[in-house]
Amino acid sequence: MKRIMGRAMGWFSRFLRWCCGCFGFKKGGSKAVAGPFFFGKRCLSQKYLLKYIAGEAFKGSQGDVYGYSTAPDSRRKIPVKETNVIVKTEDSNGNKMINEYVRECKIGTGSYGKVVLYRNTKDGKLYALKVLHKYRLSKVRVAPTETALTDVLREVEIMKTVEHPNIVNLVEVIDDPNTDQLCMVLEYVEGRWIFEGSGPAGGLGEDTARVYFRDVLQGLIYLHNCNIVHGDIKPENLLVTSNGRVKICDFSVSRMFKESNDELRRSPGTPVYTAPECCVGVTYHGKRADVWALGVTLYCMVLGHYPFIGHTLQDIYNKIVHDPLLLPEDMNPELANLLEGLLCKDPNQRMKLDAAARHPWVVKVNASTLPD
Repeated sequence: MKRIMGRAMGWFSRFLRWCCGCFGFKKGGSKAVAGPFFFGKRCLSQKYLLKYIAGEAFKGSQGDVYGYSTAPDSRRKIPVKETNVIVKTEDSNGNKMINEYVRECKIGTGSYGKVVLYRNTKDGKLYALKVLHKYRLSKVRVAPTETALTDVLREVEIMKTVEHPNIVNLVEVIDDPNTDQLCMVLEYVEGRWIFEGSGPAGGLGEDTARVYFRDVLQGLIYLHNCNIVHGDIKPENLLVTSNGRVKICDFSVSRMFKESNDELRRSPGTPVYTAPECCVGVTYHGKRADVWALGVTLYCMVLGHYPFIGHTLQDIYNKIVHDPLLLPEDMNPELANLLEGLLCKDPNQRMKLDAAARHPWVVKVNASTLPD
Protein backbone atom coordinates (compact mmCIF):
# COMPACT_ATOMS: atom_id res chain seq x y z
CA MET A 1 0.00 0.00 0.00
CA LYS A 2 2.81 2.43 0.87
CA ARG A 3 4.47 1.66 -2.45
CA ILE A 4 1.20 2.38 -4.31
CA MET A 5 0.65 5.64 -2.42
CA GLY A 6 4.25 6.64 -3.07
CA ARG A 7 3.86 6.08 -6.79
CA ALA A 8 0.59 8.03 -6.81
CA MET A 9 2.14 11.00 -5.02
CA GLY A 10 5.18 10.86 -7.29
CA TRP A 11 2.92 10.97 -10.35
CA PHE A 12 0.97 13.83 -8.77
CA SER A 13 4.16 15.82 -8.16
CA ARG A 14 5.30 15.34 -11.74
CA PHE A 15 1.84 16.36 -12.92
CA LEU A 16 1.97 19.59 -10.91
CA ARG A 17 5.35 20.48 -12.38
CA TRP A 18 4.06 19.71 -15.86
CA CYS A 19 0.88 21.77 -15.62
CA CYS A 20 2.15 24.75 -13.60
CA GLY A 21 2.47 26.79 -16.80
CA CYS A 22 -1.02 25.95 -18.07
CA PHE A 23 -3.23 27.98 -15.71
CA GLY A 24 -5.90 30.18 -17.23
CA PHE A 25 -5.09 29.54 -20.88
CA LYS A 26 -6.73 32.00 -23.26
CA LYS A 27 -6.35 32.94 -26.90
CA GLY A 28 -3.26 35.00 -27.46
CA GLY A 29 -1.19 33.54 -24.64
CA SER A 30 -1.30 31.99 -21.18
CA LYS A 31 -1.67 33.64 -17.85
CA ALA A 32 -0.82 32.27 -14.42
CA VAL A 33 -3.55 32.72 -11.85
CA ALA A 34 -4.08 31.45 -8.36
CA GLY A 35 -6.84 28.91 -7.97
CA PRO A 36 -7.99 25.63 -9.51
CA PHE A 37 -5.97 23.43 -11.81
CA PHE A 38 -6.76 23.11 -15.51
CA PHE A 39 -6.90 19.50 -16.56
CA GLY A 40 -6.58 19.78 -20.33
CA LYS A 41 -9.55 22.05 -21.07
CA ARG A 42 -11.32 21.20 -17.81
CA CYS A 43 -10.93 23.11 -14.57
CA LEU A 44 -10.46 21.01 -11.43
CA SER A 45 -9.83 21.98 -7.84
CA GLN A 46 -6.89 20.26 -6.11
CA LYS A 47 -9.33 18.19 -4.04
CA TYR A 48 -10.98 16.85 -7.20
CA LEU A 49 -7.68 16.28 -8.94
CA LEU A 50 -6.68 14.03 -6.03
CA LYS A 51 -10.05 12.28 -6.29
CA TYR A 52 -9.31 11.71 -9.97
CA ILE A 53 -6.22 9.73 -8.98
CA ALA A 54 -8.31 7.73 -6.54
CA GLY A 55 -11.08 7.21 -9.12
CA GLU A 56 -13.64 9.22 -7.12
CA ALA A 57 -14.18 12.24 -9.37
CA PHE A 58 -17.95 12.23 -9.08
CA LYS A 59 -20.16 12.51 -6.01
CA GLY A 60 -23.43 12.01 -7.85
CA SER A 61 -26.35 14.11 -8.92
CA GLN A 62 -26.81 15.86 -5.57
CA GLY A 63 -23.15 16.67 -5.06
CA ASP A 64 -20.37 18.15 -7.11
CA VAL A 65 -19.12 17.27 -10.57
CA TYR A 66 -15.55 18.28 -11.39
CA GLY A 67 -15.49 20.58 -8.39
CA TYR A 68 -18.59 22.64 -9.23
CA SER A 69 -21.74 22.40 -7.17
CA THR A 70 -24.75 20.91 -8.93
CA ALA A 71 -27.05 21.05 -5.90
CA PRO A 72 -30.18 23.24 -6.00
CA ASP A 73 -29.02 25.27 -2.98
CA SER A 74 -26.30 26.72 -5.23
CA ARG A 75 -28.78 28.89 -7.10
CA ARG A 76 -28.08 32.51 -7.88
CA LYS A 77 -26.78 34.55 -4.95
CA ILE A 78 -26.50 37.90 -6.76
CA PRO A 79 -29.90 38.91 -8.16
CA VAL A 80 -30.33 39.86 -11.80
CA LYS A 81 -30.50 43.62 -12.29
CA GLU A 82 -33.96 44.75 -13.43
CA THR A 83 -34.36 48.03 -15.33
CA ASN A 84 -37.76 49.45 -16.29
CA VAL A 85 -36.59 52.27 -18.57
CA ILE A 86 -35.06 52.06 -22.05
CA VAL A 87 -33.18 55.16 -23.19
CA LYS A 88 -31.95 55.06 -26.81
CA THR A 89 -29.14 57.47 -27.67
CA GLU A 90 -25.85 57.58 -29.58
CA ASP A 91 -22.28 57.92 -28.39
CA SER A 92 -19.81 60.52 -29.70
CA ASN A 93 -18.94 58.23 -32.63
CA GLY A 94 -22.55 57.82 -33.70
CA ASN A 95 -22.89 54.28 -32.36
CA LYS A 96 -26.35 53.33 -31.12
CA MET A 97 -26.82 52.99 -27.37
CA ILE A 98 -29.38 51.32 -25.12
CA ASN A 99 -29.00 52.84 -21.69
CA GLU A 100 -25.28 52.48 -20.83
CA TYR A 101 -24.65 49.84 -23.52
CA VAL A 102 -22.95 50.84 -26.80
CA ARG A 103 -23.66 48.73 -29.88
CA GLU A 104 -20.70 46.88 -31.38
CA CYS A 105 -22.16 44.46 -33.93
CA LYS A 106 -24.83 41.85 -34.53
CA ILE A 107 -23.88 38.39 -33.28
CA GLY A 108 -26.74 36.34 -34.65
CA THR A 109 -30.39 35.46 -34.33
CA GLY A 110 -31.94 33.62 -31.40
CA SER A 111 -35.20 31.71 -31.20
CA TYR A 112 -37.35 34.82 -30.95
CA GLY A 113 -35.08 37.80 -31.60
CA LYS A 114 -31.69 39.06 -32.68
CA VAL A 115 -28.59 38.91 -30.49
CA VAL A 116 -26.33 41.97 -30.59
CA LEU A 117 -22.92 42.62 -29.03
CA TYR A 118 -22.82 45.69 -26.77
CA ARG A 119 -20.14 47.21 -24.59
CA ASN A 120 -21.04 48.55 -21.16
CA THR A 121 -19.68 52.08 -20.77
CA LYS A 122 -19.49 51.69 -16.98
CA ASP A 123 -17.41 48.51 -16.66
CA GLY A 124 -16.03 48.31 -20.22
CA LYS A 125 -17.13 44.68 -20.59
CA LEU A 126 -18.85 43.11 -23.59
CA TYR A 127 -22.36 41.69 -23.25
CA ALA A 128 -24.73 39.89 -25.59
CA LEU A 129 -28.11 41.63 -25.70
CA LYS A 130 -31.06 39.54 -26.80
CA VAL A 131 -33.40 42.17 -28.22
CA LEU A 132 -37.06 41.12 -28.35
CA HIS A 133 -40.28 42.77 -29.55
CA LYS A 134 -43.12 42.05 -27.15
CA TYR A 135 -46.05 42.88 -29.45
CA ARG A 136 -44.77 40.70 -32.28
CA LEU A 137 -44.10 37.79 -29.92
CA SER A 138 -47.55 38.11 -28.34
CA LYS A 139 -49.06 37.36 -31.77
CA VAL A 140 -47.06 34.16 -32.33
CA ARG A 141 -49.06 31.17 -31.06
CA VAL A 142 -46.85 28.29 -29.82
CA ALA A 143 -49.54 26.34 -27.94
CA PRO A 144 -53.33 26.59 -27.51
CA THR A 145 -52.98 28.89 -24.51
CA GLU A 146 -49.43 30.21 -24.96
CA THR A 147 -47.62 32.67 -27.20
CA ALA A 148 -43.94 33.23 -27.95
CA LEU A 149 -44.02 36.06 -25.41
CA THR A 150 -45.07 33.50 -22.78
CA ASP A 151 -41.94 31.54 -23.62
CA VAL A 152 -39.73 34.63 -23.35
CA LEU A 153 -41.15 35.68 -19.97
CA ARG A 154 -40.73 32.12 -18.72
CA GLU A 155 -37.14 32.09 -20.00
CA VAL A 156 -36.41 35.30 -18.10
CA GLU A 157 -37.87 33.95 -14.86
CA ILE A 158 -35.89 30.71 -15.15
CA MET A 159 -32.60 32.46 -15.90
CA LYS A 160 -33.13 34.78 -12.95
CA THR A 161 -32.87 31.79 -10.60
CA VAL A 162 -29.80 29.97 -11.94
CA GLU A 163 -26.08 30.61 -11.90
CA HIS A 164 -23.52 27.99 -12.87
CA PRO A 165 -20.13 27.89 -14.68
CA ASN A 166 -21.68 25.81 -17.47
CA ILE A 167 -24.74 27.98 -18.05
CA VAL A 168 -24.78 31.34 -19.82
CA ASN A 169 -25.44 33.97 -17.14
CA LEU A 170 -28.27 36.51 -17.30
CA VAL A 171 -26.93 39.85 -16.04
CA GLU A 172 -29.80 42.31 -16.52
CA VAL A 173 -33.36 42.51 -17.84
CA ILE A 174 -34.42 45.80 -19.46
CA ASP A 175 -38.20 45.91 -19.83
CA ASP A 176 -39.80 49.30 -20.33
CA PRO A 177 -43.63 49.11 -20.15
CA ASN A 178 -43.80 52.20 -22.37
CA THR A 179 -41.89 50.58 -25.25
CA ASP A 180 -42.26 47.41 -27.32
CA GLN A 181 -38.72 46.20 -26.65
CA LEU A 182 -37.47 43.80 -24.00
CA CYS A 183 -33.72 43.25 -23.67
CA MET A 184 -31.99 40.36 -21.95
CA VAL A 185 -28.40 41.30 -21.11
CA LEU A 186 -26.41 38.07 -21.18
CA GLU A 187 -22.82 37.21 -20.44
CA TYR A 188 -20.84 37.35 -23.67
CA VAL A 189 -19.24 34.02 -24.51
CA GLU A 190 -16.11 34.92 -26.47
CA GLY A 191 -15.84 31.69 -28.35
CA ARG A 192 -18.01 29.64 -30.66
CA TRP A 193 -20.64 26.93 -30.67
CA ILE A 194 -19.15 23.46 -30.32
CA PHE A 195 -19.18 22.49 -34.01
CA GLU A 196 -17.95 25.81 -35.37
CA GLY A 197 -14.55 25.47 -37.00
CA SER A 198 -14.36 21.80 -36.00
CA GLY A 199 -13.00 20.71 -39.37
CA PRO A 200 -14.33 18.09 -41.79
CA ALA A 201 -17.39 15.94 -41.16
CA GLY A 202 -16.78 13.01 -38.89
CA GLY A 203 -17.09 14.47 -35.42
CA LEU A 204 -14.82 16.18 -32.95
CA GLY A 205 -12.92 13.11 -31.78
CA GLU A 206 -13.39 11.24 -28.52
CA ASP A 207 -11.09 13.36 -26.38
CA THR A 208 -12.69 16.68 -27.33
CA ALA A 209 -16.20 15.19 -27.17
CA ARG A 210 -15.47 13.89 -23.66
CA VAL A 211 -14.33 17.30 -22.43
CA TYR A 212 -17.38 19.03 -23.89
CA PHE A 213 -19.77 16.30 -22.71
CA ARG A 214 -18.58 16.63 -19.11
CA ASP A 215 -19.37 20.34 -19.11
CA VAL A 216 -22.84 19.87 -20.61
CA LEU A 217 -23.49 17.01 -18.21
CA GLN A 218 -22.69 19.01 -15.09
CA GLY A 219 -24.74 21.98 -16.31
CA LEU A 220 -27.71 19.72 -17.03
CA ILE A 221 -27.41 17.94 -13.67
CA TYR A 222 -27.54 21.33 -11.99
CA LEU A 223 -30.66 22.33 -13.94
CA HIS A 224 -32.45 19.07 -13.16
CA ASN A 225 -31.59 19.39 -9.48
CA CYS A 226 -33.24 22.83 -9.65
CA ASN A 227 -36.29 21.12 -11.21
CA ILE A 228 -35.63 22.82 -14.55
CA VAL A 229 -36.03 21.02 -17.88
CA HIS A 230 -34.02 22.66 -20.65
CA GLY A 231 -36.05 21.15 -23.48
CA ASP A 232 -33.66 21.91 -26.34
CA ILE A 233 -30.22 20.44 -25.63
CA LYS A 234 -28.30 20.35 -28.93
CA PRO A 235 -24.88 21.47 -30.24
CA GLU A 236 -26.28 24.80 -31.45
CA ASN A 237 -27.20 25.67 -27.86
CA LEU A 238 -23.75 24.85 -26.48
CA LEU A 239 -21.18 27.64 -26.57
CA VAL A 240 -17.45 27.18 -26.02
CA THR A 241 -15.60 29.95 -24.18
CA SER A 242 -12.12 31.12 -25.16
CA ASN A 243 -10.63 28.85 -22.47
CA GLY A 244 -12.56 25.77 -23.60
CA ARG A 245 -15.47 25.71 -21.15
CA VAL A 246 -18.88 24.80 -22.56
CA LYS A 247 -21.95 26.79 -21.50
CA ILE A 248 -25.59 25.88 -22.10
CA CYS A 249 -27.66 28.68 -23.64
CA ASP A 250 -31.18 29.37 -25.01
CA PHE A 251 -33.82 28.61 -22.39
CA SER A 252 -36.69 29.69 -24.65
CA VAL A 253 -38.57 26.36 -24.34
CA SER A 254 -37.43 25.49 -20.81
CA ARG A 255 -39.76 24.69 -17.92
CA MET A 256 -39.44 24.97 -14.15
CA PHE A 257 -41.37 22.74 -11.75
CA LYS A 258 -42.22 23.41 -8.12
CA GLU A 259 -42.30 19.70 -7.38
CA SER A 260 -40.42 16.73 -8.81
CA ASN A 261 -43.21 15.99 -11.31
CA ASP A 262 -41.77 17.02 -14.69
CA GLU A 263 -44.62 15.80 -16.88
CA LEU A 264 -45.04 17.85 -20.05
CA ARG A 265 -47.48 17.92 -22.94
CA ARG A 266 -45.97 20.35 -25.41
CA SER A 267 -43.40 18.87 -27.81
CA PRO A 268 -39.76 19.73 -27.06
CA GLY A 269 -37.43 21.86 -29.17
CA THR A 270 -35.80 20.29 -32.25
CA PRO A 271 -37.15 17.19 -34.09
CA VAL A 272 -33.88 15.26 -34.60
CA TYR A 273 -33.17 15.53 -30.84
CA THR A 274 -36.69 14.47 -29.82
CA ALA A 275 -37.06 11.44 -27.54
CA PRO A 276 -39.23 8.51 -28.75
CA GLU A 277 -41.86 9.00 -26.05
CA CYS A 278 -42.35 12.60 -27.22
CA CYS A 279 -43.11 11.37 -30.74
CA VAL A 280 -45.91 8.97 -29.80
CA GLY A 281 -47.38 10.01 -26.45
CA VAL A 282 -49.59 12.79 -25.21
CA THR A 283 -47.36 13.44 -22.20
CA TYR A 284 -43.73 12.75 -21.39
CA HIS A 285 -41.18 13.42 -18.64
CA GLY A 286 -39.00 16.41 -19.50
CA LYS A 287 -35.87 15.30 -17.66
CA ARG A 288 -35.76 11.95 -19.44
CA ALA A 289 -36.26 13.72 -22.76
CA ASP A 290 -33.31 15.98 -21.89
CA VAL A 291 -31.19 12.87 -21.35
CA TRP A 292 -32.12 11.57 -24.80
CA ALA A 293 -31.21 14.92 -26.38
CA LEU A 294 -27.89 14.80 -24.51
CA GLY A 295 -27.27 11.36 -26.00
CA VAL A 296 -28.03 12.61 -29.53
CA THR A 297 -25.68 15.53 -28.91
CA LEU A 298 -22.86 13.20 -27.83
CA TYR A 299 -23.54 10.98 -30.85
CA CYS A 300 -23.24 14.03 -33.13
CA MET A 301 -20.07 15.22 -31.41
CA VAL A 302 -18.40 11.84 -31.87
CA LEU A 303 -19.69 10.74 -35.28
CA GLY A 304 -20.55 14.03 -36.98
CA HIS A 305 -24.12 13.11 -38.01
CA TYR A 306 -27.53 12.40 -36.48
CA PRO A 307 -28.49 8.92 -35.26
CA PHE A 308 -31.99 9.22 -36.77
CA ILE A 309 -32.77 11.43 -39.77
CA GLY A 310 -35.49 11.50 -42.45
CA HIS A 311 -36.89 13.61 -45.26
CA THR A 312 -40.02 14.70 -43.40
CA LEU A 313 -40.95 15.35 -39.79
CA GLN A 314 -43.03 12.16 -39.64
CA ASP A 315 -40.21 10.19 -41.23
CA ILE A 316 -37.80 11.46 -38.55
CA TYR A 317 -40.23 10.55 -35.78
CA ASN A 318 -40.85 7.07 -37.22
CA LYS A 319 -37.13 6.35 -37.30
CA ILE A 320 -36.60 7.68 -33.76
CA VAL A 321 -39.37 5.38 -32.50
CA HIS A 322 -38.75 2.24 -34.56
CA ASP A 323 -35.21 2.13 -35.98
CA PRO A 324 -32.40 0.54 -33.95
CA LEU A 325 -29.45 2.62 -32.83
CA LEU A 326 -26.57 1.95 -35.22
CA LEU A 327 -23.01 2.35 -33.96
CA PRO A 328 -19.73 1.62 -35.76
CA GLU A 329 -18.32 -1.83 -35.05
CA ASP A 330 -14.93 -0.35 -34.18
CA MET A 331 -16.32 2.18 -31.69
CA ASN A 332 -14.80 2.26 -28.21
CA PRO A 333 -16.95 -0.27 -26.25
CA GLU A 334 -17.25 2.10 -23.28
CA LEU A 335 -18.49 4.92 -25.51
CA ALA A 336 -20.91 2.57 -27.24
CA ASN A 337 -22.27 1.47 -23.87
CA LEU A 338 -22.79 5.08 -22.80
CA LEU A 339 -24.60 5.98 -26.02
CA GLU A 340 -26.81 2.91 -25.76
CA GLY A 341 -27.74 3.93 -22.21
CA LEU A 342 -28.50 7.55 -23.07
CA LEU A 343 -30.36 6.61 -26.27
CA CYS A 344 -32.44 3.82 -24.75
CA LYS A 345 -35.89 4.11 -26.35
CA ASP A 346 -37.66 3.09 -23.12
CA PRO A 347 -37.59 6.23 -20.94
CA ASN A 348 -37.93 4.11 -17.79
CA GLN A 349 -34.78 2.18 -18.66
CA ARG A 350 -32.83 5.17 -19.98
CA MET A 351 -29.59 6.01 -18.19
CA LYS A 352 -29.85 8.63 -15.44
CA LEU A 353 -27.54 11.64 -15.41
CA ASP A 354 -25.81 10.61 -12.18
CA ALA A 355 -25.06 7.21 -13.73
CA ALA A 356 -23.66 8.96 -16.79
CA ALA A 357 -21.46 11.07 -14.51
CA ARG A 358 -19.91 7.87 -13.10
CA HIS A 359 -19.63 6.09 -16.44
CA PRO A 360 -16.11 4.76 -17.24
CA TRP A 361 -15.95 6.62 -20.56
CA VAL A 362 -16.87 9.92 -18.90
CA VAL A 363 -14.41 9.70 -16.00
CA LYS A 364 -11.58 8.45 -18.19
CA VAL A 365 -8.55 10.75 -18.29
CA ASN A 366 -7.77 11.92 -21.82
CA ALA A 367 -4.40 10.59 -22.97
CA SER A 368 -3.57 13.98 -24.53
CA THR A 369 -3.74 15.66 -21.12
CA LEU A 370 -1.30 13.32 -19.37
CA PRO A 371 2.32 14.34 -18.78
CA ASP A 372 5.06 12.64 -20.75
